[in-house]
Amino acid sequence: MKQVDGWMVVAMVAFSISIAETRQIPVAVPFAATPEPVAAPPADAPGVPSPVELGQRTYVGSLSCKPCHAATYERWSHTRMANVVTDPKQHPEVVIPDFSKADPALTFTLADVSLVYGTKWKQRYFTKKGDDYFPLGAQWDVTHRQWRPYLVAPNTDWWVPHYGPTNADRPTGPLCDGCHSVNYNIKTKSVTEWNVGCEKCHGPGSLHVDFPVASTIVNPTKLDAVRADDVCLQCHSQGQPRTKPLDGVYYDWPVGFKPGDRLSDVWALEEHDLGKETFTHWPDGTAHKNRMQGNDYVQSQMSLKGVRCYACHDVHGTPNEADLRVSGDGVCLQCHGPQVQPGPRGTIEQHTQHKATSTGSRCVACHMPAIERTVGNVNVRSHTFKFISPVTTKRLGVPNPCTTCHTDRMPDWAIDALKRWPTTSPWRVAE
Repeated sequence: MKQVDGWMVVAMVAFSISIAETRQIPVAVPFAATPEPVAAPPADAPGVPSPVELGQRTYVGSLSCKPCHAATYERWSHTRMANVVTDPKQHPEVVIPDFSKADPALTFTLADVSLVYGTKWKQRYFTKKGDDYFPLGAQWDVTHRQWRPYLVAPNTDWWVPHYGPTNADRPTGPLCDGCHSVNYNIKTKSVTEWNVGCEKCHGPGSLHVDFPVASTIVNPTKLDAVRADDVCLQCHSQGQPRTKPLDGVYYDWPVGFKPGDRLSDVWALEEHDLGKETFTHWPDGTAHKNRMQGNDYVQSQMSLKGVRCYACHDVHGTPNEADLRVSGDGVCLQCHGPQVQPGPRGTIEQHTQHKATSTGSRCVACHMPAIERTVGNVNVRSHTFKFISPVTTKRLGVPNPCTTCHTDRMPDWAIDALKRWPTTSPWRVAE
C-alpha cells in the first residue's frame, strides 16, 4: 500500500508540472535563491535551546553573521538598508552636495556634521550634542540638486507639540534612530550598530552564532503573514506607540518591538478620516507622505490575498531598483498574466491601451502612482496597488495616474477615455 501511495504522489506531481507547462505559468525564482552552506554545529554542541534560553538572546552585530553567510552579507553591505546613516569622516564619499558653495539655506559647515542620513531622495545632516544627535537646518534635494530648509512644521507629525520649535529641541534618538539602527537602547542612547543590520529583521543573533540552526534565529519567511510583514512595517509605516510617553519621552518608532512579535501590540497605525485630506493621508485613505508603504499595504488586495513584502523585495540586495527580486514589470508578471487566475486577460496593449514599450504600459504607472511626498515636489510610489480613478480626483482631490502623467489634461478627459476602453468596465473606473 505504501508503494502505491508513493507512485500516486509521483503521478500527481508529474501531472501538476505538465499542467503548469501547458499553461505557461511563470515560476517566481528569487534572486540568488541557492542556499549558502552554513557551518554545522560542533560535535559537542548542546541540544536545541529551550524557550527560556531563546529569551536570553542578545545582539551581536551584522559582522557576526558574515562568516557563515558571506555571500548574503556582501550583497546586503551595498544596499541602502546597510548605508542609511554614515559617518562622513569615515566615508567622505557619501556627502553628495558641495559644502564649499554658499547657499542661503545652508547655515552650517561640513565640520558640524556627525552623521549623514540618506542618499536616494534627500540627504539630511545630524550633529552631536552631548549623548544625542540633532538634525541640522538644511537638507539636500537629490533629484533637483538643490538645498532646501529642513524643519518639521507645526500641524504635521503627531509628535511636534511635544517638542520645542527648533531642530535643537528635537533629538534624533526618540524621533529617528530606532529605525536607523539595530537595538537602540532608550536608557543609554546607544546602538549595537547603525543602519538596518541583519538583526533588525532576524532578531538578536547571539544564540544563533553559538548554535547555528534554524530554531535559534527568526526567519521572517517562516513567520505567519502578519508577523512577517510586521518586520517591514516596524519602520515602513506611520503611526504612534500605544504607550506614550515612555519615561516622559515621546518616541516616533515602536519601542520594544522585535521580529516575531505582533507589531500591533506596541504600535498603532495613523488613523485617517475618509473624505478628509491630512498630513498623512489623501481623502480616500491612500498615504500622503513617504515612509507609509505599510499603511498602504495592509489595506491592499495584495495583503488580503497573502502576498508578503518579501515576495517582491529582497532586502539582502539585488541589482534591481528597490531591491526587487525581478526587474521592472517582471516582478508583477510572475503572478499577473493572461494564463493565470489574477489576470489581466489578453495582451499588455489590450489591458493598458498604451503601446507595450511605453511608460503608460508599466504596471506601476497605473497601480503604484507616485503621489506620496518625500521632499519638495518629489513623490514616491503608493503601495495600495489600486487604480485611482479620475472620478476620485474630481470628488476627493486624490491624484490619479492618468492626469498625473498627462499633465496637460483634466480628469474629465481621462474619464471619457476610460469609458471607451474595450476591456475595462466603465462602472469600475469611470463612474
